[in-house]
Amino acid sequence: MSPETVPSAVRTASVHVREPALAASQLAAQLQHEHLGCVLFFCSAEYQLDQLGPALDAAFPEIRVCGCTSAGEITPEGYGRGCITAIGFDRRYFAIDCALISSLDRFALQDAQGVIDGLLATCRDARLAPVKGHTFAITLLDGLSSREELVLATLNSALGTIPQFGGSAGDDERLANTHVYFDGQFHSGAATVMLVNTPLDFRVFSTHHMVDRREKLVVTDACPERRTVNELNAEPAAQAYARVVGVPVEQLDRKIFALRPLGVKIGGHYFVRSIQRVNADGSLTFYCAVETGIVMTAMEPEALLDSVRHQIEASERVVGTPLITIGCDCFLRRLEAELTGEVAAVSEFMRHHRVIGFNTYGEQFDGMHINQTFTGVVIGQPAARS
Repeated sequence: MSPETVPSAVRTASVHVREPALAASQLAAQLQHEHLGCVLFFCSAEYQLDQLGPALDAAFPEIRVCGCTSAGEITPEGYGRGCITAIGFDRRYFAIDCALISSLDRFALQDAQGVIDGLLATCRDARLAPVKGHTFAITLLDGLSSREELVLATLNSALGTIPQFGGSAGDDERLANTHVYFDGQFHSGAATVMLVNTPLDFRVFSTHHMVDRREKLVVTDACPERRTVNELNAEPAAQAYARVVGVPVEQLDRKIFALRPLGVKIGGHYFVRSIQRVNADGSLTFYCAVETGIVMTAMEPEALLDSVRHQIEASERVVGTPLITIGCDCFLRRLEAELTGEVAAVSEFMRHHRVIGFNTYGEQFDGMHINQTFTGVVIGQPAARS
């Protein structure tokens, strides 16, 4: 079924102009229509956020707008940088509400239940579809808060069987300030939860392309709160890791981290734990929390696109021709594509499968915080009207 034969249940947009008010007005020109119910966007941290926030609020009056800063954008034309990419949802097909979590350190199960109950009430009031089997959650968290594990586990308990995915906000790889957007303002040290209820078919998925090698490293000293590993196999962490990947400690950099991450085996599956930096004392800081006593396995990449292609094509066999795919793609995957000369191929794949999203500082799937994955949702087309 061609896109022309079905209603426009979503609209997509991207803008590259940097002046905040002009960028917001250009987004509104591409997305605004009488049935617009919600906007989800991802933007470069290079924008003047204190001006962009109110500009977006003014450009979309009485429309719920949520989003976050990114480490790269996925636009209707594929990978982008230094821009804003956005999705506008038609309220005839999507009942959506969003909430802000501003106190990540004190977020308890009772708080999570209150947030989810409020979002569910909005979805039920719209009466588009039953909650069960027709609802998913998108979470966006401050990517430098180091609180993803706590918040996601708590939210997952409150969500029950509702599938959840999302990403950690980025800041164009500066690792300085990341933000989520809610109610006209960009917030740091915060998170947003978007609940989406729809009669359309969808499939939430997560995948990575890393395979395990033989080398094992036991975390013998770590500080999970700081996501820092001091020792692996009872020696300085950077030294042990450098030996496994076959380079001197002084040559460890983000390229090595992208191509030679570590993984943790949980329930028979490996989940990637990516390294952020080497510290002066020889410790390693990760993008995920790592605890003392766990066994980490050296990983290496297979073909970058194969696992994503498999998951998206499997999703399309379930939901049919995609209306849109909302994707959270680790910024280290994009770095790998740049290092291996695959950026153009990956970008074209994203464009062909109607992926809109962003490059993240960590991905989220059903209550877990993970790295170097692609996670998202494929949403099917509405049925053609006679």
